[in-house]
Amino acid sequence: MRPKGVVVVGSISADVTAFARRLPRRGETVLGDDVTVNLGGKGANQAVAAARAGAPTWLVGCVGTDPFGDIVSSALRAHGVTLTEVRSVGSRTGIAHIRVDASGENDIVMTPLANADLTAEMVDESIRAVRGRAGVLLLQLEIPAEVACHAAEAGARAGLTVVLDPAPAQPLPDRVWPHVAVVTPNESEAAALTGVEVVDVESAERAAAWFLDRGVRHALITLGSAGALSVTPERARHFPAYPVTPVDTTAAGDAFTGSFGAALAAGLDVSTAIRRGMAAGALATTLPGAGASLPDRKAVDELLDAMGEETAH
Repeated sequence: MRPKGVVVVGSISADVTAFARRLPRRGETVLGDDVTVNLGGKGANQAVAAARAGAPTWLVGCVGTDPFGDIVSSALRAHGVTLTEVRSVGSRTGIAHIRVDASGENDIVMTPLANADLTAEMVDESIRAVRGRAGVLLLQLEIPAEVACHAAEAGARAGLTVVLDPAPAQPLPDRVWPHVAVVTPNESEAAALTGVEVVDVESAERAAAWFLDRGVRHALITLGSAGALSVTPERARHFPAYPVTPVDTTAAGDAFTGSFGAALAAGLDVSTAIRRGMAAGALATTLPGAGASLPDRKAVDELLDAMGEETAH
């Protein structure tokens, strides 16, 4: 029987988010309207998104022994993420400082801390532990780059479909790309990696070609309100965005990737998986925060139903 689970190798952090009418300019202090402390980190967010989409989900990562470690671990369990592959290490839990303005735009400073302690050996142990149960591996770049590269290679060798969200964008060795089945950058990440300024669908297709030339089988570039562009060696297809009123764009990309990965693991076709990912990403922008904004399968189904699209059960 085909494995239906998702294993996520990535960062786990506590998100400290400040909300203000506008973001401060350099050297300026502004008064905020609210502050929250929630589960975050791209790895944790994608794991929660996959679990809420209905996939059995394992997270591979590190937390500290401080109170933030207890907070994020409890939140992950509450969302149904299996934590057997999360290590508690003798350092502080990663922290993301997020600032959000009234339009929903944000900026983020991510301090890895315990996330930097994840090793290739830990990844190997975890992939062996979930082998036969997980079919999709989700990766990001908030853990040491060499560990993420190792995870891509180890996951591909284990027969997992490797999905890489290359954020924060950074150069990766050419040997990694052939192990990546799907890469999911946004416009700025695609531009940083490829040197192609992504401003529309045509430029996104040129950036996608850069990934395919290096051995990636599917480049899926998210374009915010302009939707997403899917490019494989066989075809290019544009998917329009779902209309929503954004409140906070934090974790929208993670909602997309987690829901997309869960759909692939469930055996759905790629186009359906993309639409489910896009619906999840759109819904995530309608609520503040990261983990708290990630939609469940029912919410995604309802949005797709409202748009007159078939849902997968």
